Order: sequence, then structure tokens, then C-alpha cells
Amino acid sequence: MKITAAREDILGPLQNVIGVVERRQTMPILANVLLSARESRLGVTGTDLEVELVASHEVDVQQPGDITVPGRKLLDIFRALPEKASVNLTTEGDRVTLRTGRSRFTLSSLPAAEFPVVEEINAQQHLAVARSALRHLIDKTHFSMAQQDVRYYLNGMLLETEGNLLRAVATDGHRLALCEMELEALAATSQQVIIPRKGVLELQRLLAGEGTLDVAIGTNHIRVNIGDIRVTSKLIDGRFPDYARVLPANPSKIVEADRELLRQSFQRTAILSNEKYRGIRLNLKPGALTIQAHNPEQEEAEDQVEVRYEGEELEVGFNVTYLLEALAALEGDKVEIGLTDPNSSCLVREPGAARAKYVVMPMRL
Repeated sequence: MKITAAREDILGPLQNVIGVVERRQTMPILANVLLSARESRLGVTGTDLEVELVASHEVDVQQPGDITVPGRKLLDIFRALPEKASVNLTTEGDRVTLRTGRSRFTLSSLPAAEFPVVEEINAQQHLAVARSALRHLIDKTHFSMAQQDVRYYLNGMLLETEGNLLRAVATDGHRLALCEMELEALAATSQQVIIPRKGVLELQRLLAGEGTLDVAIGTNHIRVNIGDIRVTSKLIDGRFPDYARVLPANPSKIVEADRELLRQSFQRTAILSNEKYRGIRLNLKPGALTIQAHNPEQEEAEDQVEVRYEGEELEVGFNVTYLLEALAALEGDKVEIGLTDPNSSCLVREPGAARAKYVVMPMRL
């Protein structure tokens, strides 16, 4: 392989794929990136066997070829080079040499044939989705994914196609986030897939900007083409909980409040909540919501917010972090909270808008 390129033409693709390249790997080759020079393009591939990222850019290819080199070291070298420096990259046996100006770097390499690459994903359907819309779905739900839960199917996000709807759902067993959007065309088939946490977070990082994406969903993988970047993620093999059963159907007590005032009140009260359990107590009366917190040091906080509510009095406890994250994900000035009794989950959403819904289970305080 022999190529010449500007520093930025290789640095950009490297930065886009480095998120999945780990320094400590069970397989040494996974700490490397695959460089593939073909015609007038250089492709850079990184993978952790769960998520594969491929980014490419136009370069001057004098001799095509494939090689793998240590990803983090290569990135650090390119970051340290002067802006707009011209770089010559050549392979000699099992060594890769970079030359620019008076600098020369020689890196070890491993054979490209050993690098695990996902070629075909046997896509069952392709969806045309606006980049901003897919980013919106992930932004509104990703924070409810579980982290390292033994119920492995919760450590990711459900992506569901149903008719002309694309729906994202995430839950950690204590709260649930759901957001949906309309597709321009009917989905070929109704399908549910679970994207692992890392795949979701890499997508979120790369989805800035505008344009339409091709989302290909296969039996074991999902693949999204984002300009010059291709994201391929394995799917979690498991059955996602029946989220429709978790959504409160018709909460009998509807509270409407100013979203920002309520969020600030929760934040103030949370300061003196139990640091481990983060519990707060809501006392609801017609026209007013009183928020209380206390901790093992016998410290207490109380705050009151004016709300629109006409029903019976109710006292119920919740994890304040879950409520704050739900309120932060909403966009309108007003928020609607649906409650039933002290033992039932609450439903948080914008009044009249059902595109995004958040469910939080109650706590015993």
C-alpha cells in the first residue's frame, strides 16, 4: 500500500471510528484499525465485534492494499501533526511508515486477513429516515437504557417498525422512555430489534447534520449509512418486555404544570434527598404540588409548585433523577403528569402530544 493525503483527510475518518477501538482487547487485532486503499479512497474500519464503524475519504492512492495498524497510536500521531500537513503512508512487510516534513513514524501491523469484517447483513428491510429524526428518537429515549443489567435485553434500545411508524423504546426496569415518528413510506414488515447500548451511543454521536439515511435491518445486524460513515451493529438476541402493558392507559389524576418551574423545584428538593435512592415525596392537592425530600442525616427539603389539578389528594414517592431526565427530554413549556394511586406508575408527557412518553415506577418512602 502506498498513499498520499492531507492530515485532515485521514484524521477525520480515524476520529469517526475510534470510539469502538479499545486499548485492552482479548484479541490484539481489535486494538487496530483496518486501512483499505482502493482507487482514490481510503477506508478506515474499527470494530469491537459488537459495533463496526467504517469511514472513508478521498486520497491519492499510488498502490492499493489493506493493512491494520494500532488505532490509538495512529490517531495520536495524526493529532500531533501540523495542520494541513501532507502525509505519505507506505507499507513495507509488517511495518507501516508515515512520512511528513522532517517527521517519520514506523508502526507495527497485523495482517488485514485476520481483521473481522461484517460484509453482508442479509437486510430484511430498508428504511429511509431523516438523519435529524433518528437522532431525535435516540435523544428522547437513550437515557432509560439499562447498564450492565443481567437481563441483557434491557442493555439496549428497542427499534420497532409498525405500519408507517418507527418507534424507539428503552427501559431499565424502573422507568421507560418511548418516542415514535412517522415514516415517509410504509415499512415493508412489522419488526422489532434490540440495538445494544454501544451501538445506540455511537449512532447518537455520528448523527449530527441533515439528510436522509438508509437504515438496513437484518436478522442479526442493523446497518446505517451516514454520508461517508457506515455503522453496523449486532442486534441483541432476546425478547424485549411488552412495553404496551407498562404504559398507564387512563390515569385518573391529571396534573398540568410549567415544565421549567417543576424541573427547578425537583432540582432544589433533590439536593437533600437520599444520595443512594434519590427518593422524593409528592403531595398533590387541588392547585398545588408539594415536593418533599429527606435523608439519613435528618435533613429535609420542601418546595411547592402551582399546578392545574382538581382531583383528590394523593401522596406518592418517586426517584427524582428519573423525573428530572424525563422533564429534560420534553420540549414544550407545559408538562402533563398522569397519576392513579400511590402504587402505580406515573406517565409524563407534553399535553396533547403523544409522540414521546415517559413512565416512572413509584417508590416506597
